[in-house]
Amino acid sequence: MESVIRGVAIYLVLLVIIRLSGRRTMAQATPFDFVLLLIVAETTQQALLGDDFSITNAIVLIVTLFLMDIGFSYLTRWFPMLAKVVDGRPTFLVHDGSVDEQALRKTRMSTADIMVAARKQHGLETMDQIKHAVLENDSGITIIPQPEER
Repeated sequence: MESVIRGVAIYLVLLVIIRLSGRRTMAQATPFDFVLLLIVAETTQQALLGDDFSITNAIVLIVTLFLMDIGFSYLTRWFPMLAKVVDGRPTFLVHDGSVDEQALRKTRMSTADIMVAARKQHGLETMDQIKHAVLENDSGITIIPQPEER
């Protein structure tokens, strides 16, 4: 039972930390972000297992973590307010052609990040070609270009 409690506690702590750390895209992960992820994984493993390195304990922890994840997916479907807390909401980085500097600071993004997405998705070259840029819940950036003048 101690393993299940440890698994639930670690899951909740990681969920909170990841939500508070902002939503940068995985494509923006630096080599240091990857190293940090490995350190967190190793530290988490030690906290989860404690002194019990048995296969049974590992299986119990794996099942606990997956059940927590599945449970939260159902809870966020049934309770939309919880989904906003757990998954976040899409954030407009550019709205009607105007860059939201506060949103950029909050999400730790820059106009260069927006331009990367704009070039990849639509081949856009300048910020004034962007009508909307939205940081989605999944950390991807959606670009909606300005309508073409005829």
